[in-house]
Formats: sequence, structure tokens, C-alpha cells
Amino acid sequence: MQIRVQCGCGESSCPEWAVVELQGVVQPQASFAGDIRGLHIGRLCSAPSPSSSSKAGYTFTVGYHELAGTKVTLKKPLLVLRKKKVNAGCGEQEPPAAAEEVELEVIGIIRHKILFKDRPKALISKPPTKEKKTVQPAAK
Repeated sequence: MQIRVQCGCGESSCPEWAVVELQGVVQPQASFAGDIRGLHIGRLCSAPSPSSSSKAGYTFTVGYHELAGTKVTLKKPLLVLRKKKVNAGCGEQEPPAAAEEVELEVIGIIRHKILFKDRPKALISKPPTKEKKTVQPAAK
């Protein structure tokens, strides 16, 4: 069986994707029982990296946790593919399984990953405490 890989956009104009690598598990709340596609997990922002200017810094805020990460170049790029069924268009003599061919369409290239390898920083702070005012007796 031969599978064709097709890229209609050309290598120079193919959309750039990135992988987000987290240490640990991201779980939806127990009350959520639907499909996770399109689920808002958190906010990913680019930030200036204090250690070196060559690596881009990123922050990822999930709930009350903030993670700090860096952009890393992959050794070998990855392709993002979409599977398409293509009808061969032959006569009715062939069985239906033989009439369908599979083609893979390139929809993106992954050349970088954003790596979050450190523990998250908690964003919850203590609420301000009410200080009791002491009343001093008036001097006579």
C-alpha cells in the first residue's frame, strides 16, 4: 500500500507550529465531562528571558499556577499531517476497499518546542489582614 504525502503550500510558506511540553498531568475539573477540543487551559505569553538574550522566555498561567519556560529547537522537524481518503475512480469491478486510497496532507511543520521543566509558582497570596488600631490615652 502506497501513501502519498502532499504539501500544497510549499516549504517556505507552510504554517509553523510549536509543541508545548509540560512535566506532570493537566486534568480538567471533575464537573467537566465533554470533549476537550477547544478547551481553554491557560494563557501562554512570551516574556523576556533574564538569563540570556538568545533563548526566548515564556510564561504559562494555568489557574493559580505560573510556569516559566524556554523555546528549544528540535533536532529533527516534525510534520503535522491530515489523513484524507481519495477515491481511485476505477470501475465497479474492484472491491470498495481497493478503490479507496489514503493521502496525507501536510498542514504544518514543528521546528520548536516550548519546554516547561520547573515547578510552577503559586499566584495565590494572603489577603490583607486588618490591623487593629490602638487608641492611646490622651496626655494630661
